[in-house]
Amino acid sequence: MDGSPPLERPAAWLRDHPFAVDAGIAALVCFVTVLLPASSSIGEGPETAVGLLLTVPLAWRRRAPVPAAAVVVAAGLLQLVVVDTVLPADVAALAMIHALSAYAPRWAGRAGLVAGLVGAGLAAVRYFSPDVLVSAGSIGVAVVAAWALGDLRRARVREIDDLQERARLLELERDQEMRLAATAERARIAREMHDVVAHSLSVVVAQADGGRYAGRADPAAATGALEAIAATGRQALADMRGLLGVLREDGGEVYAPQPDVAAIPGLVDDVRASGLDVDLLVEGMPRELPAGPQLAAYRVVQESLTNVLKHAGPASRAWVRLHWRPDALELSVLDDGRGASAAMAGSDGAGQGLDGMRERARLHGGRLNAGPRPGGGFGVHAVLPYGVPR
Repeated sequence: MDGSPPLERPAAWLRDHPFAVDAGIAALVCFVTVLLPASSSIGEGPETAVGLLLTVPLAWRRRAPVPAAAVVVAAGLLQLVVVDTVLPADVAALAMIHALSAYAPRWAGRAGLVAGLVGAGLAAVRYFSPDVLVSAGSIGVAVVAAWALGDLRRARVREIDDLQERARLLELERDQEMRLAATAERARIAREMHDVVAHSLSVVVAQADGGRYAGRADPAAATGALEAIAATGRQALADMRGLLGVLREDGGEVYAPQPDVAAIPGLVDDVRASGLDVDLLVEGMPRELPAGPQLAAYRVVQESLTNVLKHAGPASRAWVRLHWRPDALELSVLDDGRGASAAMAGSDGAGQGLDGMRERARLHGGRLNAGPRPGGGFGVHAVLPYGVPR
């Protein structure tokens, strides 16, 4: 069972089947104002026929309001000729005036108002001759009220349509921005991975050349070179497997060496020089980390500090923590500002940077979490393993 309210499904069905709703309303009005009086011998002959002509077109009041109104007008004129009294079915005329004002073109709504006022005068003369003015005024007030309510309904329908169209366009724009952001981020990761793989292959070639020359005089050195080649090749293979999942749109970009964990202190110094009070905490003994995760660590810290500068607000502090655990490098970038609320309040596609950082962490077998901190501020936590699991 879904968690929707009990009346949600019937309401949705009624919205999706307007003709069935109108037909049901028309049948109810016809039964109450035409068939029931006829069965009670209150109305006979022409009264029943005119009543049917007045009420049956209500089934088409939204699907075809102008033809339905034409039938009602014709039935009203026929009533003035062949019927000597006011009929209960005359309420259908007010319903049709409302429908013309709400669902028909503007000219048809105005024409319905004029026809209703003229009909009010003719009915007053025909059926209320002693008090023509009072009767005509009363019927005219009812006609104007029905038309005004229909005009309000038209404005409401137009407002709902505008909101739905705006929501559809915003959804399309958001989806397009997310696709573009994901494509750009994947292209950037592909360029950076190219540097990583190129570096690994360069090491393999250099070790192979050195081992070939050293093998004649120093077999132990040759064995060490082969072990280095094997380790580097395995890491390069892991990087290539990650690269297979990255979509790349290459436009002749220039590839350059990328920063690593050792460059994070310089990055923190640069951010501190820009005016942000930021501290760097390093715990544990540095371990050997492949080039790919090192680049991801640097980019996570860079993107997080950039978000602190943009969203944390004035007089904020930030902390960058590098924890060299036995199995992985743990990164934390924390601030005590209003980053979470500022990012939500001024969001214009916000969250794309966080998605990019998560994608980087997943690419190297790690994980990343980000969100508001208890007591204020924002926190980014990432874990990058030393080796990609196989």
